[in-house]
Amino acid sequence: MNMSIYPCIWFNNNGKEAAAFYGSIFPNTTVTEDNGMVQMLSINGQKMMFLNGGPHFSPNPSISFLIANEDEKETERLFNALAVGGVALMPLDSYPFSKKYGWVRDKFGITWQLYTGQKGDTDQYFTPTLMFINKQNGRAKEAITLYTKLFPHSKTQGILEYPQGGEDTAGNVQHGQFSIDGYTLACMDSSLNHTFNFDEGISLVVNTKDQQETDYYWNNLIADGGQESRCAWLKDKFGISWQIVPIRLPELLNSSDKQQSKRAMDAMLKMNKIVIADLEK
Repeated sequence: MNMSIYPCIWFNNNGKEAAAFYGSIFPNTTVTEDNGMVQMLSINGQKMMFLNGGPHFSPNPSISFLIANEDEKETERLFNALAVGGVALMPLDSYPFSKKYGWVRDKFGITWQLYTGQKGDTDQYFTPTLMFINKQNGRAKEAITLYTKLFPHSKTQGILEYPQGGEDTAGNVQHGQFSIDGYTLACMDSSLNHTFNFDEGISLVVNTKDQQETDYYWNNLIADGGQESRCAWLKDKFGISWQIVPIRLPELLNSSDKQQSKRAMDAMLKMNKIVIADLEK
């Protein structure tokens, strides 16, 4: 399982509460790091980052998390636990694609797809699922092509399209699964009108080993209409937010030398793409 790519969820300073909530629901869930601003979780061996960034952004269903189980009782347990204080987007029921499935937005605004069936070609507990909507509708296959070319050790695991006369535009992706550098993602298109889009509420973090790798992902992800932001953040041409974070950055920010840590933080706050040599100065 690739541990250098993982999702980051933006919270309005209640990430610690959310971490405790998920720890009571998901198996083998622990908080591996907590510095107040960031909680790092391990959910059944898989990383997820909570960022307590304030009220500026919040998660929405454009990126949801799919959990597949062969036991429908476990699907039911997860759905009912996550629905407490939340909203069912698709009720727990039998569907043509699954004997027991439900889509729920929990009380923290994070959406989960609970699916009864085989996981497919992945050992991950959850799979981030990208929904291409509004202006991005119909671009799921284009995104798969871009990401699997950009990242090493990538492959398309399967694409199911909507047929003529189906529930969405023929040729749109009903469900696609692919891996980037061994990390599994899923995607789908939707022609319905939605009141949200991809934004910073949920981003994908890529930890890089050096400046060359940082430059490579940064430059390729902002190409053809992407957009730079501050402090390692960017948006690609589909509007999906990424954080390209050299592993050297947290080492400097978490230094035992508090003055060095502060200088590194001050330098980072002035950067868009992270330049390791400038931080080390």
